[in-house]
Amino acid sequence: MVSEKNLMKIRSLVEKDRARLLLMLIRTGSFTSAEIDVAMELIDVVLKDQIQKDYQIDCMVDDQDQVIGYICYGPTPMTQGTFDLYWIAVDPDFQGQGLGSKLLGFLEERARAMGGRLILADTSTIPHYEKTEKFYRKNGFQEVARVSDYYYPGNDRITFCKKISFG
Repeated sequence: MVSEKNLMKIRSLVEKDRARLLLMLIRTGSFTSAEIDVAMELIDVVLKDQIQKDYQIDCMVDDQDQVIGYICYGPTPMTQGTFDLYWIAVDPDFQGQGLGSKLLGFLEERARAMGGRLILADTSTIPHYEKTEKFYRKNGFQEVARVSDYYYPGNDRITFCKKISFG
């Protein structure tokens, strides 16, 4: 349980986080093995190429500097001030405590500091992702697009957007 006394901190991804992130992604039960492979691919890109600008990964850590959540995002190519949210996950032992919302708040501040106007996030319409959809809506995202049968027949892609306000 996270107490106010032990406020979590958010820092950039480091090599020692990799194994814990893999375990966390598996333990959430939210992602398929293919999705976990893609998430790990992005983690490896960030770890291996410190100068790339496409992906940023920040980790929420406990008072022992152990990862308990993370967020992967980046500026959307060929846009002005649009950011894509690629991954967000919180360790199952820490879910339901507002950590995901804190990670989103961190992303908003980072995007705003870089001239961000919009944050986009995609998700699936299968029942397994209903919690994700509710999470985005609760955090001020609105559905702006839906592509029927995008992932496979009967599984649409929903794009959510949050406009970032200044001031």
